[in-house]
Amino acid sequence: MSDQHTHQNFETRAIHAGNTADPLTGAVVPPIYQVSTYKQDGVGGLRGGYEYSRSANPTRTALEENLAALEGGRRGLAFASGLAAEDCLLRTLLAPGDHVVIPNDAYGGTFRLFAKVVQRWGVDFSVADTSDIESVRDAVNDRTKLIWVETPSNPLLGITDIEAVAGVARQAGVKLVVDNTFASPYLQQPLALGADVVVHSLTKYMGGHSDVVGGALVTADEALGEELAYHQNAMGAVAGPFDSWIVLRGIKTLAVRMDRHSENAAKIVEMLTQHPKVSQVLYPGLPEHPGHEVAAKQMRSFGGMISFRVEGGEEAAVEVCNRAKLFTLGESLGGVESLIEHPGRMTHASVAGSALEVPADLVRLSVGIENVDDLLADLRQALG
Repeated sequence: MSDQHTHQNFETRAIHAGNTADPLTGAVVPPIYQVSTYKQDGVGGLRGGYEYSRSANPTRTALEENLAALEGGRRGLAFASGLAAEDCLLRTLLAPGDHVVIPNDAYGGTFRLFAKVVQRWGVDFSVADTSDIESVRDAVNDRTKLIWVETPSNPLLGITDIEAVAGVARQAGVKLVVDNTFASPYLQQPLALGADVVVHSLTKYMGGHSDVVGGALVTADEALGEELAYHQNAMGAVAGPFDSWIVLRGIKTLAVRMDRHSENAAKIVEMLTQHPKVSQVLYPGLPEHPGHEVAAKQMRSFGGMISFRVEGGEEAAVEVCNRAKLFTLGESLGGVESLIEHPGRMTHASVAGSALEVPADLVRLSVGIENVDDLLADLRQALG
């Protein structure tokens, strides 16, 4: 992170970090450098270090500097998707015979990567309830290299005490990775709480408009950042210049969007907790949520993601999803428009039959920034 942004507030960093005015024209928005290669001033004479856009591209550099500044990290790296970022991280840090502790509630694509891809080349994993520090400590063994955490988790909105798990990781001599997608760096700063690496799906709140796919890694350590950058170039799943530009544009409004997402979600939670067709609401802002105190300590507010269970079981939950009109039935999350989905049949179908299987009567909401009265009316009619 550039020293000039160290003491700036988040909203200022979101708009200015990496967004240097173009030196040629004075344009206040960095250009889209839609280019594959760069003219060299003699053999090995690179201008600004650019030679080929897989290795580096000025638009991607702007995004990566912005990401590092927002997470308070030493190095940011942008990828073609969140899973591409995860894959680069795992192949950089792990070797056959290594072991990883993963949460018992995680994004289905992350579990699929571990269970169907990484495990095939000799990396083992154990599942732990990361909200329980003893469960995490018990899952660590002498082959463990990483502890992986999602908080809030997807889709059950579980909360992990990042600082406490970081203590377990330090004691064991392993690295702590935190998927910060649900919170975004506006609501939560895992590196400041002791994490070594933060993972993002930039597709979600960072982009914020459901119009781009991307991923990111941000490291607390410069040397680890360099190692990841080497593998990013060697493996090649980088963010393109246009996608980088779109994410940079989205990040500028991240703070105001997250405030609205959180405000709308709180009002929807209030309605859902009183609705006779809803058997349980999962939201860390609720005082009865088991992770409420930890979330209040490590988050600015509680975010825009809500899950709830429906009376009548799986078919009733599916019908709620199908009846929604303003809430769009679709996968993904974090956009300005509200989404609804059935995790068991959609985003988390890949964890069926595993320790991460989700309840069949679960519905997940990504609450957008529309007028909350319209959202409440739609949910009431969908619930019946």
